[in-house]
Amino acid sequence: MNVNQIVFRNLKKNIKNYYLYVFALIFSVALYFAFVTLQYDPSMDEVKGSIKGGAAIRAASVMLVAIVSVFLLYANQLFIKRRSKEIGLFQLIGMTKNKIFRLLSAENFILYYSSMIVGIFVGFSVSKLIIMILFKITGVDAIATLTFSSKALIQTVIVFSVIYLFILMMNYLFIKRQSILSLFRVLSSTESKVKKLSKFQVVIGILGIILIIAGYYVSSKLFGGDFTTMPQLFGAMLFILASVIIGTYLFYKGSVSFIFHLIRKSKNGYLNINEVLSLSSIMFRMKSNALLLTVITTVSALAVGLLSLSYISYYSAEKSARDNVPADFTLTDIKDANELKDSFKRNQIAFSETKINVIQVEANVKDILDSDLEGMNFDPNVMEIAVVSDKDIAGIDVAPNDTIFTGYSDVMEKFISFKDQGTIKWKTQNETIAQNYKGMRKEQIISWTFTSGGLPTAVVDDTMFNRLKKDLNPEIQKEPLYIGIDLKDDKDVEKANDIFKTLGFDEVWTYNSLYEMISTQKQLFGLTMFIVGFLGLTFLITSGCILYFKQMDEGEDEKPNYTILRKLGYTKNDLLRGIRAKQLFNFGIPLGIGLLHGYFAVKSGWFLFGTELWTPMFIVMILYTALYSIFGLLSVLYYKKVISEAL
Repeated sequence: MNVNQIVFRNLKKNIKNYYLYVFALIFSVALYFAFVTLQYDPSMDEVKGSIKGGAAIRAASVMLVAIVSVFLLYANQLFIKRRSKEIGLFQLIGMTKNKIFRLLSAENFILYYSSMIVGIFVGFSVSKLIIMILFKITGVDAIATLTFSSKALIQTVIVFSVIYLFILMMNYLFIKRQSILSLFRVLSSTESKVKKLSKFQVVIGILGIILIIAGYYVSSKLFGGDFTTMPQLFGAMLFILASVIIGTYLFYKGSVSFIFHLIRKSKNGYLNINEVLSLSSIMFRMKSNALLLTVITTVSALAVGLLSLSYISYYSAEKSARDNVPADFTLTDIKDANELKDSFKRNQIAFSETKINVIQVEANVKDILDSDLEGMNFDPNVMEIAVVSDKDIAGIDVAPNDTIFTGYSDVMEKFISFKDQGTIKWKTQNETIAQNYKGMRKEQIISWTFTSGGLPTAVVDDTMFNRLKKDLNPEIQKEPLYIGIDLKDDKDVEKANDIFKTLGFDEVWTYNSLYEMISTQKQLFGLTMFIVGFLGLTFLITSGCILYFKQMDEGEDEKPNYTILRKLGYTKNDLLRGIRAKQLFNFGIPLGIGLLHGYFAVKSGWFLFGTELWTPMFIVMILYTALYSIFGLLSVLYYKKVISEAL
């Protein structure tokens, strides 16, 4: 038998173990090729011009290569160890290490580049679909075309060829360093099985749980006013990151074994077949996989967190825009407003108009603050607040000696919160006027350009407004008039927005189009969600494959045990019930801990990204769980085959 025959026989023999690896490789190449194609596709010009999509996609391609590289190198390490006995047998029959390396390299070359060719074809086939998805999410009105890019092809081949060279280098070093005897011991030494729970394991197990809980607790206090300076905030973030990651590692190193030991002890050591195949197996193997599981859990949490935050931003884009711009169009100049209204009339666009006089007044708000602002570079004795008259606001009537606040942003409220009542002191150039503060209302009545980036607007009695207006500080005044134009028919919004842009009003920073703001935010957050979504999907598939490959290894190692159990009279269904419980733990523990980490990370600062938390986060978590569960199901099917072959 010549070398070529050996190569093809090995491929045929091992392809059943490589199918998921091949799928992941094809998926990775296809996704990378499609991403690179986006950079050179002519139909992407509008996205690039508006939100710098090309730069973001290039950055995503680099991250994608990093994820894929780690996966391919790790998967190759598992496979080369799995074939260590085969390599040892080749040496026993007289083959040199160099010849064995060439044989494995040829086999790897066929598998790798065949998968890459298929991946490029798949990537080209779905590139139009990916562009269409991007345009749909971002709301870009452009036609997606199917264009083959030679530049994308060359870049893909070069990148994955470099990864292949690293794989060859890893294989060469493995073969060179191993003796014949050590090759037959590789498999038996890859898993560290701890038969007895030590006191040290109990201690680190409890410590791991304490560190995770401490990280969760600090994250819940992160933006609650407990950390007011930047060094404190940065230190708290570092503590959360360190305690959660270290705690996760210690959890896998000792906590899992400790918890399962308590369960086993509660049963006085009498375990049924399901518990033997699930609890005992995980207890003895989890420790050796602690680092791998920590990495998978941490990156899962990162993926879930980023996906949730990007979807929260996208989901909340319209509401966030309306919180900043309360009318369809806002202006500050009467002449420009008249020009816009005349254009609407000529085009038969019905509208209504709101005019509100606005002044800026310094105020002492120390008595009504409900938070400690120490270290925030903020003086509560001198806060610049936009003030309007109740005469200009429909539905609001304020007593002569009272002041109410309205339109406070959720983000600002997390840092600067106010009481329900107290005394506020207005400071003009020549006098200080004390008034009764009567609480906060939610609705926004003027645009963000008047409110210093999210501070509330004060509504006072018309007499008080005129009194403040006569003695203003000219150095802090902004535009004196808010003009809001609302369309009566939503069908006219695109036509009206085109008129707004034709008149050049979109270039004036104090003028706003609600439709334009929503479109811009959806493009920005849509592109972010698109990129994070595909990177998260790539990681999910690669990490799921890694866990599946580990189960393949364990299945082969435990095959003799299944043979004994079958001979003792246990049926396939008896063993499969235990295997299902085992896979529920093997895949469920990293997934559950990852989702929990992601939840607390999102919960601590979601309000910085949008206005809605639960719906976007639950959708992301449910989809992530459903896709992750597929690999658990595949591992159960693999074990079913192993059990069938055990007897």
